[in-house]
Amino acid sequence: MSLAHAPRSATAPRLDGLLGRVGDTPLVRLRRLTADLPEGVEVHVKLERFNPGGSVKDRAALSMVLDAERRGLLRPGGRILDASSGNTGIAYAMIAAARGYRLTLCLPADATEERKRTLRAYGAELVLTDPAGGADAAIARARELAEADPEAVWLNQYDNDANWQAHFRTTGPEIWRDTGGRVTRWVAVLGTSGTFTGVTRFLRSVSPAVRCVAVQPDRADHGVVGMKHMATARVPGIYDPRLPDETLRVSTEEALDMTRRLAREEGILAGISSGAAAAAALRVARGLRRGVVVTLFPDGGDRYLSHGALHAPAQ
Repeated sequence: MSLAHAPRSATAPRLDGLLGRVGDTPLVRLRRLTADLPEGVEVHVKLERFNPGGSVKDRAALSMVLDAERRGLLRPGGRILDASSGNTGIAYAMIAAARGYRLTLCLPADATEERKRTLRAYGAELVLTDPAGGADAAIARARELAEADPEAVWLNQYDNDANWQAHFRTTGPEIWRDTGGRVTRWVAVLGTSGTFTGVTRFLRSVSPAVRCVAVQPDRADHGVVGMKHMATARVPGIYDPRLPDETLRVSTEEALDMTRRLAREEGILAGISSGAAAAAALRVARGLRRGVVVTLFPDGGDRYLSHGALHAPAQ
């Protein structure tokens, strides 16, 4: 079952229990990595690992599930279907378990063992796809399964407006609140593009002066899980290329190096896409004489500990 043409409702229910804890994550200032910046420049990071499912994708997944419920597409005992590189899948699995749904997830076979074990622990059914095809191969397989099983609800996170709307409603307002409205630069990596899109649209609605910077890998054969090289990948339907004021490109090596530095110099154990976000945010900050740069770390490093490159010896 596709969500493309069903009517939408803007009303969101109030949640208690575990799912009521999604969002309102901490915003912290980087100190040691920014010691060489001018006194008037700050860099803050939003730590999404503090969501109950461990990543920023809790926000979008919950928004998409609740949207499908409101539209009468998901009913008790129903099946959720989607493709994911890992974090959205884990969020779906947590939410499906909490709300009594089944989950079928198409996942690249080279997803980290931590992700696959976590998904199975929640009871998700995994359909592993060719790693050479990345997220696009997983999406294609999910589409095939949706066509074969009309009872399954394909949430299609890459084209689902409820994805970016979650960040317009929650992530953006939290950033504005926690900086006291002082944010001048917003920097975010692109995957589905939901986080960048939703926060950018919110910040522009309250302060058109905020400059919004998108971050992509520098090449097609990159190794940053969850990020998209838009020139060679299937571009998500929710992505508007007119939104970024600027797009920065970060190499896999730069992302890995920054991920290690975050752990050893800031005490933040973050994922590899967080390293890319931090590298880009620091690049932006070094071009300023005054300003408040905010970026977002999508998840924590505990999901990447089997990635040998993160264990390289400190210099």
